[in-house]
Amino acid sequence: MTTNVTAADGGDFLLGRDLRVNRLGFGAMRLPVGTFDGPTRTPENGIAVLRRAVELGVNHIDTAGFYGRDDVHAHELIREALSPYASDLVIATKVGPLRGPDGIPSGQATPDQLRGLVEEDLRRLGLDRLDLVYLRVGGLAVPGGESIAERFAVLAGLREEGLIRHLGVSNVDADQLAEARTIAPVAAVQNHFHVQYGDDSGLLAQCAELGIAFVPFFPLGGGNRPLDRDRLAKVGARHQATPEQVALAWLLASSPVMLAIPGTGSLDHLEDNIAAAGVHLTEDDLTDLTT
Repeated sequence: MTTNVTAADGGDFLLGRDLRVNRLGFGAMRLPVGTFDGPTRTPENGIAVLRRAVELGVNHIDTAGFYGRDDVHAHELIREALSPYASDLVIATKVGPLRGPDGIPSGQATPDQLRGLVEEDLRRLGLDRLDLVYLRVGGLAVPGGESIAERFAVLAGLREEGLIRHLGVSNVDADQLAEARTIAPVAAVQNHFHVQYGDDSGLLAQCAELGIAFVPFFPLGGGNRPLDRDRLAKVGARHQATPEQVALAWLLASSPVMLAIPGTGSLDHLEDNIAAAGVHLTEDDLTDLTT
């Protein structure tokens, strides 16, 4: 497989029609902890991973105020590692989930709580304006079944005030996306999706038609939907690539609006993930992965 690969080799995308980002980015969830219930990683480790990610061409980082445990949190790691921020660095965050006593973000913010969450993100990241803020809806259940209009309207108001540049929605179905778009422009959708999981092909196609970024969470099979590693390994053998690299390459090949944000707290895994930008799958590979 190609060496000396950077995130730029995976192509780029004009997020919100004015922020050019490399399509292979970085998710910050695993910087403070391996899972929401620990154990906590050392801050020095997270700082090193972030700085190396930027060196490797990452200019789109996805974070959230509820990513962290004890005294180690993704926002503070990002600020410590990367501030003052490069002019081309795009930081996306999510609001909506609230931590319970066990540290797991199982609660959901009311409309009245959203301004405070956005202002806290601004303060902790050391920013005057957030590039992209998602309204994250519900937990890990199948999207749909509730209105998001009242909450999304609050974020739209904060956008009008200049605190937010672009808005996104996360864990939504087509009806919820349509509802949000009647209130304000939507720059990105973030849903659970990977090569062997997700019924969002219709929503992905809609995003492509509208120029909306589609940003899958758990792109490497997190949660309770693991990757089919045997099938991925068979394709990977043709490219001297790992199953994870094939899974990321499939995402990049699946749509021009797809932005991959694999996360890790390991420098070695970071290097491997970025190298996926150099894996170019054939039509036969794509067929073998999805049929």
